[in-house]
Amino acid sequence: MGVAAWLRGLGLEQYTTAFRDNDVDGEVLPELTADDLITIGVTSVGHRRKLLAAIAALKSETASTVAADASSPTLASVSAARSPDAERRQLTVMFCDLVGSTALSAQLDPEELSTVLAIFQKACVSAVTEFGGSVAKYMGDGALVYFGYPEAHEDDAERAVRAGLALIDAMTAMQLSVSLRPQVRVGIATGLVVVGELIGEGSAQERVAVGETLNLAARIQAVASPDSVVVPELTHRLAGAAFDYEDLGLHELKGIPDAARLWRVAGESTARGRFDSRVVGGLTPLVGRAEEIALLRRRWDHAKDGDGQLILLTAPAGFGKSRMTKAFRDNLDDPSIICLQYFGSPFHVNSAFYPFIRQLEWAAGIVRTDTGPQKLDKLEAVLEGSGEGGTEAAALVADLLSIPFGERYPPLQLTEAVQKTTDHGGAGRATRSTLTAGCSAGSFRGHALDRSNVHRVDGQDYSQSGGPARNDHCDLSA
Repeated sequence: MGVAAWLRGLGLEQYTTAFRDNDVDGEVLPELTADDLITIGVTSVGHRRKLLAAIAALKSETASTVAADASSPTLASVSAARSPDAERRQLTVMFCDLVGSTALSAQLDPEELSTVLAIFQKACVSAVTEFGGSVAKYMGDGALVYFGYPEAHEDDAERAVRAGLALIDAMTAMQLSVSLRPQVRVGIATGLVVVGELIGEGSAQERVAVGETLNLAARIQAVASPDSVVVPELTHRLAGAAFDYEDLGLHELKGIPDAARLWRVAGESTARGRFDSRVVGGLTPLVGRAEEIALLRRRWDHAKDGDGQLILLTAPAGFGKSRMTKAFRDNLDDPSIICLQYFGSPFHVNSAFYPFIRQLEWAAGIVRTDTGPQKLDKLEAVLEGSGEGGTEAAALVADLLSIPFGERYPPLQLTEAVQKTTDHGGAGRATRSTLTAGCSAGSFRGHALDRSNVHRVDGQDYSQSGGPARNDHCDLSA
């Protein structure tokens, strides 16, 4: 406020010229004393008292404003006070929600509803922890999940999608006393956040992530159909070709500035192994591996003559082990050669027979959306083609693949003594059936067996398939 206006508000505008002539401005005004007013020319005692009271009020108002400004948080002060544990990082966020919980609450007793929610939460934490994620918060009939915090992985987007599919499968298998089956919808998004900030007080304290990524995941979950996993463009790109997708097109999401292109995850793709699932834009020519390829070729020639061979390729991650074995297979260029591929997986390190299970699923064409009877039909077809037909072989392999067969086959009779015999019981016989089934394409002059990522496999499964008489060790990092 100007000095002239201030004087006019007091009804003493006659002193405006005197104040101006003595260079009294808004900065000097609060410092005026009674002697200063006399010098300026305010001779009236009443006017001086009135001015001094107004100056005192002006000082008090200025002090309050300064104190308020000092106590108001600024961006710099908030940043300085931020918890040292908070960090900026890329995070994959998953929102999952139990569909139809309102209808369930109308049909179930509160205790029964509480049991359903507990089963959902247990299935959620089981699926999430299996793939290296962490449940950040339960929100009634939903859950907020992080992949990439507190522990980060190179494939967090893929892990989140796999966890979402596993959760849907677990809820589909749930048996309830009511006819309404609980369904789940999952929204996943990947992006930059600030995570680890500790907010709240006392028992309400929690570490949260802040950023648009959380809002995007929540909005995607809201538009997802029941029993589906939906992802945006970045998550779709990071997950690679490990899954098959249905393009849902562009969607306007509330609170998101631009239209988001969304995909529904249909299931795992037919890509075999992590290498194939990440090759989206094609491969560059292989350079500088002629000697190693020649070694593989020589050993292959020995194998065709009946002298079994084993070659161990070792090198740090990224040196091109998978790329070289692919180049070798491509160079064989003979359709009569059968190549059986067995892959270890970072998601199944505790499953000794996972490589055999996955290879047999590929051979039989079994997919996650198949019903139990459909899976058994495909399994029987591939076993018949391999000459390993019969109810015992089918029951053994079905048990290995965790496919319930009910009364379709006689119960397995595997005692502890049988399991300890040299053929390793049902697991060993089932493994031999998978090896034979993998070679069911008819007559051939030889076959190659490719076992990749063996460092991710429980050592028990090596004893089931035997080994060749001769071996070579090729260290690509040497």
